[in-house]
Amino acid sequence: MKRARESALKRGEAPTPVAPDLAPEGASPPAVPKASEPDTILLVPVRNMVLFPTVVLPVVVSRPRSVVTVQEAVQKPQQIGLILQRDESVEDPQRADLYDVGTVAEIVRYLTAPDGKHHAICQGQQRFRLLEILEPPAGEPARGLRARIERLEEKAGETKKLEARFVAVKQQAQEVLQLSPGAPDDLVNAVANIAAPGNLCDMVGTFLDIPVAEKQELLETLDVEKRLEKVGAKLARLAQVLQLSEKIRNETKGTLDKAQREYFLREQLRQIQKELAGEEGEGGELGTLKAALDKARLPPDARKEADRELGRLARMNEASSEYSTTRTYLDVLSELPWAETTEDNLDLARARRVLDEDHFGLEKVKRLILEYMAVRKLKPDGRRANLCLVGPPGVGKTSLGQSIARAMGRQFVRISLGGVHDEAEIRGHRRTYVGAMPGTIITSIKKAGSANPVFMLDEMDKLSRSFQGDPSAALLEVLDPEQNKHFRDNYLSVTFDLSQVLFIGTANVLEDIPWPLRDRFEIIELPGYTRAEKIAIAEKYLWPRQLAEAGLSSRTTRLEKRALQRIVSAYTREAGVRALDRQLAAIARFVAAQTVDTKPQRRTIRVKDLDAILGHPRFEDEVENRTSVPGVATGLAWTPVGGGILFVEATSMPGKGKLLLTGQLGEVMRESAQAALSLVRSRAEKLGIAPDFFETHDLHVHLPSGAIPKDGPSAGVTLYTALVSLLIGKTVRSDVAMTGEISLRGLVLPVGGIKEKVLGAHQAGLRHVLLPERNRIDLDDVPESTKKDMTFTLLETVDDATRFALSAPTPARSRRKSAAKPKAKAGGKRSGPAKKPRRTGGGRAPRDSGERRNRNQK
Repeated sequence: MKRARESALKRGEAPTPVAPDLAPEGASPPAVPKASEPDTILLVPVRNMVLFPTVVLPVVVSRPRSVVTVQEAVQKPQQIGLILQRDESVEDPQRADLYDVGTVAEIVRYLTAPDGKHHAICQGQQRFRLLEILEPPAGEPARGLRARIERLEEKAGETKKLEARFVAVKQQAQEVLQLSPGAPDDLVNAVANIAAPGNLCDMVGTFLDIPVAEKQELLETLDVEKRLEKVGAKLARLAQVLQLSEKIRNETKGTLDKAQREYFLREQLRQIQKELAGEEGEGGELGTLKAALDKARLPPDARKEADRELGRLARMNEASSEYSTTRTYLDVLSELPWAETTEDNLDLARARRVLDEDHFGLEKVKRLILEYMAVRKLKPDGRRANLCLVGPPGVGKTSLGQSIARAMGRQFVRISLGGVHDEAEIRGHRRTYVGAMPGTIITSIKKAGSANPVFMLDEMDKLSRSFQGDPSAALLEVLDPEQNKHFRDNYLSVTFDLSQVLFIGTANVLEDIPWPLRDRFEIIELPGYTRAEKIAIAEKYLWPRQLAEAGLSSRTTRLEKRALQRIVSAYTREAGVRALDRQLAAIARFVAAQTVDTKPQRRTIRVKDLDAILGHPRFEDEVENRTSVPGVATGLAWTPVGGGILFVEATSMPGKGKLLLTGQLGEVMRESAQAALSLVRSRAEKLGIAPDFFETHDLHVHLPSGAIPKDGPSAGVTLYTALVSLLIGKTVRSDVAMTGEISLRGLVLPVGGIKEKVLGAHQAGLRHVLLPERNRIDLDDVPESTKKDMTFTLLETVDDATRFALSAPTPARSRRKSAAKPKAKAGGKRSGPAKKPRRTGGGRAPRDSGERRNRNQK
C-alpha cells in the first residue's frame, strides 16, 4: 500500500488512503458530498501548517478537544476539516480566531507515540469554506468539534495561457529543487510527473519555505491561473535567494582553501627555520617552551606528557582555540616547582623565639609545634603529620600558621574553604574546554614557588557539598601521607608530589569537620584567652600596631592600664581579641583626629575618657541583680565562639499545673526542663512544698535573650536549682554558676565544653563554679591562672547543688583562702591541683558530644 501511494504521488495523483488503525473492520468509507452543498464535518483547528488537497502530511494533535475529534473520526470513519487559526497562542479558538478556508482530509493513519503525543497522517481531499461552528446540545457527553461547511471547487479553464504558465512554473519548481541543498529525489520526480496545474500549485505550495499566512493565501485562491501566477512569483524570489546562498558558499569555501594554503606555507616555513637553526625549534616560541620545561626538571611521566603536547602544538594552527589551550597547559607545567624546595630551619630555640614574638600565651600549642619540629629534625624522612588548629574566632589560628612558616623558613600559602561546594575547585577541571584551569591546591603550590610550603586550609568546618561533588572527599587524597605523593589534578593529568607540604587546617567547631577528613589531622585545640591574657596581648601587640596604623607613637599617646582593663571587661566579651582590637583601633582613630585638629601634644587615655570615645559600656555585671530574687539561677553555656553564662528564670501563678517554656529552647532543653520539674515534684515533701501546689499553680520557665536559639542537656542542674529556689523562697547565690545534666534519680551527669564554660564564667566575673564530679578530669585543660582565681565544687547529686547554691555567700576572705587550697564542702567535693581525680561508675563517662555539635549550645 505504501508503494502504491508513492507511485501515485510521483504521477501527481492523490495516493490511495490507508485504513486507519482504529477504524472498525468492515466499515465503508464515508460518502463525499458534492461541492457547494452545505455539510457537517468534524473540525480540527491547526497551528503553523496548511494542508493542500492531494498532499499527505503528518499532524501532531495535542489539545484535548482536538484529540477527541480525531479519535471520533477514526472510530466512525469519516472525514475531518483542517483549518488554520490566526493566532497560534489561542488555546480554545472560536470562529473569529479561524480563517475562512480550510481543507477536507482523510486520516490515513493514527497512532499514539511512546511520549503520549497523538499523530494523525492526513491526506488532503478538497477545499472548503467554514460557515459556522456547531455547539453540542446541553447535557450531551463531550464529543468532537463540529462545523457546517461549504465544499469548494477549483476554477480552471483549458486555455493556452494557462498551459504555458503551467509549464513555466514546473520548470521553476525543478530549478529551485536542484538549488535547494538536501532536496529528496522523490520530490523532484513527483513535481516532474504532475499533470494537473492545480495539483502542481498545491504540491509546490507545500514545500515552499514561505510564511504560513502566504500558504493560506494560496489555499484560498480558487482560480488556478491566478494561483499559478502567485506560485511563480514566489518561486522566482526563492530562486534568487538560493542562487545568492550558493554564491556565498562558494566564497566561503574559497576562504577556507586560502586558510589551508596559509597553514601549509606556515609549516614549510617552520621546517625551513628548523633547518637554518641547526636544531629543532631553537630560538622560536617552541624553543622557549622547551627550555622552560628543561629548567623545571619534570619527573619522567610529566616530561613524557609535556613532550607529547609540545609535538602536538608544533603541528597546530596558531589561530585555533586548541593551540591556546595547549600552550597554557605547557606554561603551567613549566611554572610548577617540581624540584624547587626550601631548606628547613629546625633550630628549636629560634622557633621558640619566633612563636613568642608573634603570640602571647598558648604554651601548650607552642610546645606541640616544637615537638613536631624536633621529630622532623631527628627523622627528616619520617611520616609527616598534618596539624589542625581548632578554637573560637580571634584566638590566632591563621597567624600561628604564618609563624610556623617563618620559624621553619618555608613559604606560606593559604586558601579559604568557607563556602566551597565544588570538587573541581580542589582537583581542577579537565582540559575539555577553553576555560579549564588547575585546582586551588596546584595553583597555590605554583604561587608559592616551592614544593614544600606551609599550606593552610582555613575554615575547614565551613565546607559544603552539592550536586557538583563533595570537596571534603577530594581533600582526603591531598591530606593522606600515603597517597598525596601521587596526587593527580584533573587539569594536569599527571601526578604531583605533595608529600613534602606541611598542611595546617583551622576550624571553629571540630565536630563540623567530616570524620574521615578529621582523621587525617593531629588536633590542637586553642582555648579562649583569659582577661589577663587579653590585657597582655593588647599591651604587647594590639595597641602598638594600632598606633602605628594611625600614624601615632607611644611617646605621644598612652593608654592607661585601668582604661585597658575597663575596655576588656565592659566593651568586649569574646574568646578571642578581634573585638578588643577594633575598640583599640577606634581609640587610635579618635586620638589621630584630635591630633590633626589641634597641635600635637602628649595624650593619656583614662577610664573617664572611654564613654566619649567608645560610647556607653556594652556589658555590665548583672549577675547580682538578676539573682536577687528567688527563682533565678546562673548557668554556663558553650558556643562555637567560646563560653558564656545564661540565666534561668522561673515563676508561678494560679493555674492547673501546666509548665510553660519560653526563650527559643530546643527539644533537648525542653526535655531537661520537664525532667527537672518531675524531679522537683518527686521530692516535694522532702523540700517542704505543699502537696497540692502543683495542681493549683502553673509554672513558667524562661531563658532571656529569646532571639538566640538554645539547646542541650547541660542546663539540667540550673533548671532544677531555679525551680527549687522559687518554690522554697530562697535566692541563689549571685557568685555561683553551674552546669550539668540531671537524671530522674537526682544524679548529676557529665557534659562537654568544660574548659570554654569555665573561661566564660571567669570572663563574667564569677568565681564559684558547680561541675559534675565526672568532669573532674576536664579541669586539667583549664589554664592554671584561671584555676587559681576560682573555686570549683564537684557534684554527684542535685542535693549537692542546692545545698551549696542556696546557702549564704562565703566571705571574700574565706573565698581567697579556699581558692588557694581547695577543700571538700557540704555542697560537694572541691577539686584542686594537688587532689588526685577520682573516677566513678567504672571509669570516666563520655563527653556530651551532642552538645558540642550545636552552634548555640547551652
